Amino acid sequence: MRDRHDRGMDRGHRAVPHTADVRIEAWAPEREGCLAEAVAALVETFADTTDATPDGETTVGLPAGDDTGLLVGLLDEVIFRLETEGTLPLVTEAQTVDGGLRVRWRTVDADAVELVGAVELVGAVPKAVSLHGLRFGRDDTGWSCVVTVDV
Repeated sequence: MRDRHDRGMDRGHRAVPHTADVRIEAWAPEREGCLAEAVAALVETFADTTDATPDGETTVGLPAGDDTGLLVGLLDEVIFRLETEGTLPLVTEAQTVDGGLRVRWRTVDADAVELVGAVELVGAVPKAVSLHGLRFGRDDTGWSCVVTVDV
């Protein structure tokens, strides 16, 4: 993820081209920030939420596990809540609790706001997180991850 150094960015995310899927990269100085950036990257692959305003809040707890398991669990939770509740996280705050995570999302109802144009679908809605090529860990400048998402 040399690109972040080129731009002088300590925290961020991006989608990169990948055959038939979507690949996201995220980085931040701390693990929790990298997880929040990964959520933002996932949402941006299929929705433009620029004009959306949060209308709800959700707290999610993920049990203790290894770092990649927490990343996959968090992104799977985004996909699950989109499918079952029609909600999208606009702001993600993650906190380590007993080896697991407590995540607070400020959300928007994707179904309701689509009617007024605040959320626009711009890509294929994700179906699952792929374990192939998954990376998440600490490097010389902080935390980074690379995730392939099945669409």
